Amino acid sequence: MNIFVGNLNIQTTENQLRDAFAAFGTVDTVKVIIDKYSNQSRGFGFVEMPDNTEASAAIDKLNSSFMDQSVMVVNEARPRTEERRGGYNDSYKKREYSNRY
Repeated sequence: MNIFVGNLNIQTTENQLRDAFAAFGTVDTVKVIIDKYSNQSRGFGFVEMPDNTEASAAIDKLNSSFMDQSVMVVNEARPRTEERRGGYNDSYKKREYSNRY
């Protein structure tokens, strides 16, 4: 199961997350998402656990718990959609189109 972990302190490391989730079972991967410009944590990450029972137990126990002086939000990750988030080019095109008509 892929697990979303949000509201992380920017100091929280992947090893700390691995240790917290390993208390409930096998952890395949841990990834803290890093901002490509500032090279700091974006405050969330993902943990993959192969056993759904262990993953559910981890979610139940770790959701709303403290790590590095922050209350974590832990739940099952939603699948990624193929939709692209709007960026500079998308908003520019929308304005250009709406200005012509």
